[in-house]
Amino acid sequence: MSGALKKELPPEVEAEIQRFEREIALLQSGQSLPEDFQRFRLENGIYGIRGFPELHMIRVKIPYGNLTAEQTEVLADIADKYTPGKVGHVTTRQNVQYHYVKRPDVPVIMRRLAECGLTTREACGNTVRTVTACPYSGISAREVFDVAPYANLISQYLLRNPLNQTMPRKFKIAFEGCPEDHARVPIHDLGFVAKMKGVNGKNVKGFQVYIGGGLGATPRSPMLLEEFTPEELFIPTVEAVIRTYDRHGNRKDRARARIKFLVKDWGEEEFRKRILDERKTAYLTQSGKALLAKAQIYEEKAPEVEIPKGYPILTTVESAGYERWRSTNIFKQKQAGFVGVIIRCPLGDITVPQLRKAAQIARKYCGGRLRILISQNIILRWIPEKVLPWVYKELSDAGIGLHSAERVADITRCPGADTCQIAITHSRGLAANLTPLFNNGLGSEEALQDVKIKISGCFNSCGQHHIADIGFYGMGKRVGDREVPHYQMLLGGGTQEGLAYFGSAIAMIPAKRVKEAVDKILKFFLAQKNPNESFKDFIKRQGIPKFKEMVQEFQQIPAFDVAPEYYEDLGDEGKAFKMEVGKGECAV
Repeated sequence: MSGALKKELPPEVEAEIQRFEREIALLQSGQSLPEDFQRFRLENGIYGIRGFPELHMIRVKIPYGNLTAEQTEVLADIADKYTPGKVGHVTTRQNVQYHYVKRPDVPVIMRRLAECGLTTREACGNTVRTVTACPYSGISAREVFDVAPYANLISQYLLRNPLNQTMPRKFKIAFEGCPEDHARVPIHDLGFVAKMKGVNGKNVKGFQVYIGGGLGATPRSPMLLEEFTPEELFIPTVEAVIRTYDRHGNRKDRARARIKFLVKDWGEEEFRKRILDERKTAYLTQSGKALLAKAQIYEEKAPEVEIPKGYPILTTVESAGYERWRSTNIFKQKQAGFVGVIIRCPLGDITVPQLRKAAQIARKYCGGRLRILISQNIILRWIPEKVLPWVYKELSDAGIGLHSAERVADITRCPGADTCQIAITHSRGLAANLTPLFNNGLGSEEALQDVKIKISGCFNSCGQHHIADIGFYGMGKRVGDREVPHYQMLLGGGTQEGLAYFGSAIAMIPAKRVKEAVDKILKFFLAQKNPNESFKDFIKRQGIPKFKEMVQEFQQIPAFDVAPEYYEDLGDEGKAFKMEVGKGECAV
C-alpha cells in the first residue's frame, strides 16, 4: 500500500467521490429520501451520529492496520480540520474513525484519503469489512510465515468487487501467523491461520481455515473447514465462502443473517461439503491467480536509520519511566537489533499533535512503518533498539510515552452512547472511571498484567466484551420510577487458535458501582491465587457462583433522594439517565 500522495485518482475512485457529492445535493434538495441516502453512505463507510442527523462518523478502512508516515499525517490533518475534538479514534477493527463530521465535508475527506491510498469504501454496510491481521506479522519470531501479504492481497481483490456488495450482512476476515492468536481469528466470519506442510519433500505454505465465528447477541466459536488449505486455494476458498453465504444467508431475519447461523442451520458436515464443492468452480476460473504471485515476493527490509550520537538526558523520574515503558511497550523482533514500539492510546483516542508526532518518529526512526492493533493501540515497527531512549523521549514529550500497553491498565472500549445509535451506556465513561484503579498499585501487580478488560455500550460486542477476562456491556434497569445505567459483568472469556470461549454473566451492576466490583475481584485473585495461576484458571477453579455471590453487594444503590448521582451515566454526568436506543445502521 503506497502512502505517496496522488494528484490524479483512479477513475472509479473519482467517480465514487463525485457521486457522493451528487447524492448529498439530491438529499438536501429533497429529491431523494433520507433512507436511500443512508444505504448509499453506509457502503461508503459513513455512519450517522446519535442525536445529530446532519453530522456523521467516518470510518477509514485500513487493511490489516498498515499505515505509512504520510498516511498518518493525512489522518492528523483531517482530524485537525474537520472534527470538533481534533481527535482520531482507533478501533478494534484496526481502523480510524472521526466523529461529528459535517456532511458537506465528507466528500472532501474522501478525496484526501484517496490521495494517500486510503478509502472509506465498504468500511460499513453489508460488505466485506476491513481485513484484519496479526500486527506482529513479519516481525514475530514465533510466526509460521508473514500473513500480511495475504491480508493485503485479499483486501485489494475484494474492494469494489461485485461479489460482495449486497450480502445478507457484514462479513469479517482475519489472518494470524502466530500461535498466540493476536488477531482473534475465532471471532470472525472467515479466518486464516498460517501453517506449513510437507508435500513431496518440500515445505508448502497454507492455512487452517475457520468459518462462522462471531460475537454479538449470540456469540459462536467457528468450525474448521479443513486442516490444510494450500495457498493456491486461498482466494478460491474466500470466493467459495462468500458466494455460498451470499446465496443462502438469511435475508428475511437480520438478527440471523450472519454466516454463523448458516453454519448452525446446515451443520458443519453439510456446510463443509457445499463450500468445497463451490471452491472447485472458483478454482477452475483461476480466481485471483495473477494476484497471488504478488504475495510470494513481498518481504520487508530493514530501514536505513541515522542513529543519534549519545543519548538524551533523562531526569531520575524520566529514567524510571523509561525503564517501565521499555518493560511493557516493546516487542522484540525476530530481526536482530530491531523492536516494535507500542504507542498506547488511552480510550482508543489519539490527538492531532500526537498523530503527527507518531508519523514524525516513524519517518525518522523506522522508515515510516506503523500498524494499528485491535487493542486500539499503534505499533511502530522496525525501530533500532539503539534509538529507544530517543523514541521514548519524543513520545513522552507528546504525551504518548505511556507504559502498560497491552496490559491490565490498557482497557478496550467501543465509542458507546457518545456517538453510537444503538448504544445504551457511555462505555468511554466506564473505561475512564476504571483507569484510576491501575494508577494506585494494581497496575504494577505482575500477576494481573495479562488480564484483559473490555467494555461495550450494548450487547453487540464492538468492544469485544465476550472474549475478555473481565467484560462489560451496557444495559438499563428501572429502579422505582427511574432508569439507572447498568453493566452486565462477564468473567472468563478469551480466544486461542481455533476456539473462542465466552465470558459467563455474573451480575448486572449499576454503572457507578462497577469500579468497586472490579477492585474486589482483582484483589481477591491476588490474595487467593495459587503460585503461577492465571486469572482464567483462577476463575475456573473458584467457579462462577463464587463471583456472583462476591459482587452481590454492588447490585444495590441508594434511593434517588439520597444519592441522585447513581442515576446518571458515567461520562454523561449532570443528566438523568434515560435508555434511548435508536435504530442500528450495521444491518441496514
